[in-house]
Amino acid sequence: RHVAIVMDGNGRWATARGLPRTDGHRRGVEALVDVVHGALEIGLEHLTLYAFSTENWKRPADELQTLMYEIPQVVHRLVTEKVDVRVRWAGTPSRLPADVVERLLDAERETRDHTGLTLTMCVNYGGRAEITAAAAKLAQEAVAGRVDPGSLSEHAFARCLHVPELPDVDLLVRTGGDQRTSNFLPWQATYAELLFLDTPWPAVDRRTLWDAMEQYARRTRRYGSVARIPAQASPLSGRGAPTT
Repeated sequence: RHVAIVMDGNGRWATARGLPRTDGHRRGVEALVDVVHGALEIGLEHLTLYAFSTENWKRPADELQTLMYEIPQVVHRLVTEKVDVRVRWAGTPSRLPADVVERLLDAERETRDHTGLTLTMCVNYGGRAEITAAAAKLAQEAVAGRVDPGSLSEHAFARCLHVPELPDVDLLVRTGGDQRTSNFLPWQATYAELLFLDTPWPAVDRRTLWDAMEQYARRTRRYGSVARIPAQASPLSGRGAPTT
């Protein structure tokens, strides 16, 4: 139902080809569009993409400039293609250029009635920051007397996250060879299956998504329980004895 992807490896893909790292980000946009179309084709309900983290501000100025141009451009492209995609934004406006914030908010408004794939773009997103902000909001509500601290629940906490309706992640994929989640959706991905790929993001296409989902389908999810063992037929079955 929900696949989340850390789109990593753009810079390394470009460097390996003797290209500027910024070319890797531009090629990564094409991969993003193709994966979104692949998600639509296979009927995926939710696709969440880590487009820009709160830690990415440490990148060189030319990379930041490229990313701040390409992110709103690809969002606009998906909206104008008239595909059945509902765009959501997870992140904070702090430090983002005004035109990037405006484009993300416009995309949310323009696609709010779409019922196909929900594409959540994580832009200026950090998982710990999201959780901290949710805790602060609940604390304010408690001080104001609108929330009873003694009756807080996971559901009450989740409604204070950036995208309250975002379901738990089923499969979290990271491209580019690194094997870490990098502050990405720590609340929503608590029970996610993890898949780390050596393939850099610019080399990814819809077939990569489909293969990842096929691998997911072969896994057994237990949620802290034990795997179910298929019931065995009684050796007396067929002679009037009940089977289990």
